[in-house]
Amino acid sequence: MTTTAPPLLVIAGATATGKTGLAIDVGRALLDEGRRVVVISADSRQVYRGLDIGTAKATAAERRDVPHAGLDLVDPPERFTVTDFVLHATGVLAEVSKAEPRGLAILVGGTGLYLRAVATGLAVDDLPTDPDLRASLEADVERDGLPAMAGRLVALAPVLATPVDLANPRRVVRAMELAILRGDGPRPAPRGYGGPLAWIGLQVDPDTHRGWIHSRARQQFDAGLVDEAVAMRERWDPGLPCFSAIGYREAWAVADGEASLDAAVDLDARRNVAFARRQATWFRSEPDIAWLDVSATDPRASTLATARRLLG
Repeated sequence: MTTTAPPLLVIAGATATGKTGLAIDVGRALLDEGRRVVVISADSRQVYRGLDIGTAKATAAERRDVPHAGLDLVDPPERFTVTDFVLHATGVLAEVSKAEPRGLAILVGGTGLYLRAVATGLAVDDLPTDPDLRASLEADVERDGLPAMAGRLVALAPVLATPVDLANPRRVVRAMELAILRGDGPRPAPRGYGGPLAWIGLQVDPDTHRGWIHSRARQQFDAGLVDEAVAMRERWDPGLPCFSAIGYREAWAVADGEASLDAAVDLDARRNVAFARRQATWFRSEPDIAWLDVSATDPRASTLATARRLLG
């Protein structure tokens, strides 16, 4: 029985580029060949139970076809960090490593930090946390504004602050938490992945991508996003961080008569286009991604070939 990390195929890319569908197609093909396959979703909103349509989770039928992990791990009020994700993924990878014949894990999603943490061996256990301190910092941002907190971070820990997106409140608060707990300095160096690894990235030409994003937004609303959003709001505090996922506030506006369906779909799409640009910026910093233009070619054959190569 092997104890090394199993082969890992990472499928990265911005929202609405077809990552989940590709992972499922590859998983089905390998399962048909008698291989063990698990898809690990790397999406910071898909970990929440009940956020299904709005986060574009794999459907129940797709999950029956190909085993999935990384989904429905916590309820909306629970805090879930990259450390939590790495611990979950590490357990899944350990199970895959025991498979006979040799199994493959497919890590797929748009949360770049989750992908990087697993695939590069980010030393998350060297990054301390203090929930009370973080809650205090979040309250400071609410009271004084994000620019004030960003200024404090830059003054206290200029080295740690350098790579931080100072327009992202969660990133600023987390960096400030680290600065207070461990002082200034770079984050711990990655330790590397312990098994065969390949990164594939999906990209789409901008005009086509905007069309795909708008089409998906329309499909989500048609599939019942408003009902899902209302049900979640009736059960949980709508101010919870998980509901920053694009689509939920737009759906509430429709339910409350504050926006038409068409207006909500358009706003959802515009926000996702902007989000996709930020994701693309993140992924450009990953040096090992083999990019595939999925607006020009079908990526299934080449991705399946990469998966088979990893499996040897």
